[in-house]
Amino acid sequence: MLVKPRVRGFMCVTSHPDGCEKHILEQINFIKSKPEINMPKRVLVIGSSTGYGLSARISSAFGANASTIGVIYEKPGTSKKTGSAGWYNTAAFHKFAENESLYARTVNGDAFSDQIKDAVVGLIKEDLGQIDLLIYSVASPRRKDPESGIIFNSVLKPIGKSISMLGLNTDKECIQNVELDPATPEEISDTIKVMGGEDWCRWVNKLRDEDLLADAFKTTAFTYIGEKITWDLYWDGTIGAAKKDLDKKVLSIRDSLKDLNGDARVSVLKAVVTQSSSAIPVMPLYLAILFKEMKLQGTNEGCIEQLYRLLVEKIYSDGNDFDVEGRFRVDDYELSPQIQLNVTKHWKKISDENLHSLADFAEYKNSFMKLFGFEVDGIDYSKEVNPQRAISGIINL
Repeated sequence: MLVKPRVRGFMCVTSHPDGCEKHILEQINFIKSKPEINMPKRVLVIGSSTGYGLSARISSAFGANASTIGVIYEKPGTSKKTGSAGWYNTAAFHKFAENESLYARTVNGDAFSDQIKDAVVGLIKEDLGQIDLLIYSVASPRRKDPESGIIFNSVLKPIGKSISMLGLNTDKECIQNVELDPATPEEISDTIKVMGGEDWCRWVNKLRDEDLLADAFKTTAFTYIGEKITWDLYWDGTIGAAKKDLDKKVLSIRDSLKDLNGDARVSVLKAVVTQSSSAIPVMPLYLAILFKEMKLQGTNEGCIEQLYRLLVEKIYSDGNDFDVEGRFRVDDYELSPQIQLNVTKHWKKISDENLHSLADFAEYKNSFMKLFGFEVDGIDYSKEVNPQRAISGIINL
């Protein structure tokens, strides 16, 4: 079938399998161009099909020849409909991993469920024995509590006050004002239930109880902090409350790993275009301005560059390079004083008339389209493609 992009708001409802594959190959080639990562070889990535989780899996496999198990929640294509980008990303990852005789298995289903955890436990026991690293990279709008069966929904709202802030209408390419009412106490607690650290704890505890964590085991979950421009909606809002819960939960996880000489850390990453970040009203405009400034400085990074630095410079470095909260930080280029000074200056002046001179909207749009396999160099989008792509050895639950 002929696959064209169909964008609805902050989502593209079609994905191009060949474009997704080429995008994966670009990330693999970047990793291969770098020195090998000195790290253990058995890695589990919860949320491995897109964004930072995907780049963590690529970095581990192709940067360190690690065996990887990934947990995804994606839809395959049919003869009449494209699959999700995450499905095509995973199919491409498996294809290239097989070409290099790298172990790769994927479980497809709800990472919050006990059923998926049991399936992963079985895989580790059967194939790897234990794991050395667990990457937790789950972004979800809802979570079914495996004990109570109650479904909790996350919301993107400020806390304690209504806010009015600048945003970017990405369809019309114009500046707009976004107004949001504050979250209720229930919405705050529900968002923490979905996006906080509870499920990360459950994964680590489950694997520990099954004796599947190797000596010197490490685990990290990803967060974003950013700067004051985004704080009213993000860090000081409901999602920020959930991310702060990671900072609380990581303390108990870290304590539970002491007898293994293990460690658990939250990793703070830079702002990038992902399916999750594009849904946050303030982020597209902030990202477009940020990209322009960071490209001028030669410091702009995508997910794959960030994950390479995180593994090499932080998780598997010799030093203890943490912030005051004990987190790993690779958002340093974004938060450099000069970058933030310029971003703030442009933010105050941005308008429809100067959008394309003060911000790099083209870079934002291209990064967004590439998430779904579009606008990838070297792909002929006038050709028909087969929307059905197999993932070898996948466990669908």
